[in-house]
Amino acid sequence: MTDLSQRKCAPCEGGVAPLTRAAAERYRGALQPDWQLAQDAKSIQRDFAFRDFFRTMSFVNALAHIANLEDHHPDLEVGYNRCRVRFTTHAIKGLSENDFICAAKIDLIPLI
Repeated sequence: MTDLSQRKCAPCEGGVAPLTRAAAERYRGALQPDWQLAQDAKSIQRDFAFRDFFRTMSFVNALAHIANLEDHHPDLEVGYNRCRVRFTTHAIKGLSENDFICAAKIDLIPLI
């Protein structure tokens, strides 16, 4: 599998099947090990921990920049020193390659 962080998200308006569990597991293997595949294989998520609010928000802003460039947006849960990132492709009610491309790009954000 090519380096997902070097790929670009493709528009997804629906009409395609979500990834199978087996395909999602293969893609997940290309990410940092902290990414978890949901039990129903319809999403992936990762929890990030930070020392303080400033570092949390710096990460969230960097993530938002990536999401806007790729036009593929995660669901976020943000607290003082934490951020949970969850990807799913809403248009197909499951995972697409776009979810893994964005996750791979997020893995490159330096955690300070």
